[in-house]
Amino acid sequence: MKLLFLGDVMGRAGRAAVAQRLPGLRRDWKLDFVVVNGENATGGAGLTAAHAKALLEAGADVVTLGDHAFDQREMLQFIGTEPRILRPLNFARDAPGRGAGVFQDARGRKVLVTQVLGQVFMKRPFDDPFSAVETVLKAHPRGGMVQASLVDMHCEATSEKMAMGHYCDGRVSVVVGTHTHVPTADAMVMPKGTAYLSDAGMCGDYNSVIGMDAEEPMRRFITGMAGGRFTPAMGEATLSGLYVETDDRTGAATRAAPVRQGGRLAEAAP
Repeated sequence: MKLLFLGDVMGRAGRAAVAQRLPGLRRDWKLDFVVVNGENATGGAGLTAAHAKALLEAGADVVTLGDHAFDQREMLQFIGTEPRILRPLNFARDAPGRGAGVFQDARGRKVLVTQVLGQVFMKRPFDDPFSAVETVLKAHPRGGMVQASLVDMHCEATSEKMAMGHYCDGRVSVVVGTHTHVPTADAMVMPKGTAYLSDAGMCGDYNSVIGMDAEEPMRRFITGMAGGRFTPAMGEATLSGLYVETDDRTGAATRAAPVRQGGRLAEAAP
């Protein structure tokens, strides 16, 4: 199976990059399944129903969220009507929506997708992501109930993402980190067949401060004072993520390659 994961979509520039490039990638790379993290797609904070629909129409099979899952209040209702939108598994006990789902590609092969939030350096204490993932993985063994499986580890600390990669090695097809908006250079297939990348980066304008227009973040760093709101950078965006090939029989990853399409980062094809 050929899988593509795209990192945090950042504002209008990120949405435009997905809309312009993803349909061609699905066609040219013969992708079977695409997961997109969309938690910053609306003004850099959250996701509206309209923008969620646009990402799905562009070619995403599943859209994951993150700690900004419900910054746009309409998502509180919309997520209950659209099973292809996943909020973090360990967000809150009474949060609407769900944090894991089993989906099918065009050939009927089953794909498990789940997302968890880390605990290190995050703004609020979330439930233990490892025990949350454990429950889901026990119910959906790789190569058994599902032909492929992906964990979106949404957190700040690289060490926590790496720990999740090792925890899931041999049990899922892919563990990919999101949240920091900066792509890492450690794409690999781990010893037991799990594709791993510490952070997929963002689908956004990299002439920025993690996707935001640089002026306001710089002012706050330099002066310690706010002068206005953060606004997403509006230049040409780079599509960033991870391409993975898996074995249908075992669910093991056989290849992992970073994706950098357009914008200011060097392009790479799988």
